[in-house]
Formats: sequence, C-alpha cells, structure tokens
Amino acid sequence: MNVPNILTFIRMALIPVFVSFYFIGMEGWYAWAALVFIIASFTDWLDGYLARKWNQVTTFGKFMDPIADKLLVLAALLLLLVWGKLGEEHGLFNGIGLLTVLILLAREFIISGFRLVAASKGVVIAADKSGKIKTALQMAAIILLLFNGILFGESGIILGLALIYASVVISVYSCIEYIIKNKKVFKENE
Repeated sequence: MNVPNILTFIRMALIPVFVSFYFIGMEGWYAWAALVFIIASFTDWLDGYLARKWNQVTTFGKFMDPIADKLLVLAALLLLLVWGKLGEEHGLFNGIGLLTVLILLAREFIISGFRLVAASKGVVIAADKSGKIKTALQMAAIILLLFNGILFGESGIILGLALIYASVVISVYSCIEYIIKNKKVFKENE
C-alpha cells in the first residue's frame, strides 16, 4: 500500500466524519463539516500529485480514487439537500434542489457505467478537462455553501449556488462529450 492509496482511504474515512457533524447537531456544525470537506478534497489533489510524482500510479488507485471522489461529493450534495429540505434554522443557505442532485448523480452513474463497458473491452477512459472543471466547480460550491455565509457573507452563498448550477451545466456537457468522444465503445465487434 503506497502513500497515494493511503490518502484515498483517508478521504473515504473522512466521509462519515464529515456527515456526522450534521447529525450531531452542534452549533456551527456546517463550518466543521466544511473544514473536513476541505481536508478530504485536498487529499484528492495530493494523492494524484504524489502518485504521478513518485511514479506510484496503481490499478487500485485508478479504480478507488474516482470512487472516493464521487462518494465525497455525493455525500456533500445529499447533506446540502437534506439541510435545506428539513427547514432547520440554518442561516442564509436554504439548500439545493432535488433536481440538481439528481442530474449530478445521474451523470456520475452514466459515466461510471460507460467506463465499465469500456474497461470490459480493454479501453481506459481517462478524465478529461470538462470532467475536472465539473469537479472543481462542485468542490468550490460545496465549500462555500457549507460555510453558510461565514466566508463572504450572502455573496458567498450566491457564489456557491452559482457554481453548483454551473457544475450542472458542465456535468451535462461533459457527459455528452465523453459519450461522443468514445462512441466506439458501444460498437459490438470492437
């Protein structure tokens, strides 16, 4: 087990910690959750950087890193959805919509399924620029929304919502882009 893979495991282990702040219900839980999310997001960047720098890219890492990323973002999106829907006293932020979460989740399932089909044919589909932009937008949005106005006041909430909706647009675009660029995967005899 190399350091990049350990960082992937740490990111996965931080997910229940991140979510638990909501259920504990302590005052300012969202700021603590945001800090844990930032640490987990940093491990995403760091494990990739170290794997490339130290030439420790592994099959395990190629498989688990994107799963850890998706689980982290999905947990955060669901937390933001529930936080808004339960009508708790939560300051400026009032949640993200179910449709937003469904579109982002659907994109991840479609791309993951597409990659599985490709892998079964010996084709590896790497993340492209639009997918990386989508992830960066989501992570920045989640951080701003979780801080609930602590960062930049109401402007931080507005920016967070703008970024999450921009990530929806980029998500749809990147899903279509992945499929068009790799349509050969769907051909039966190749």
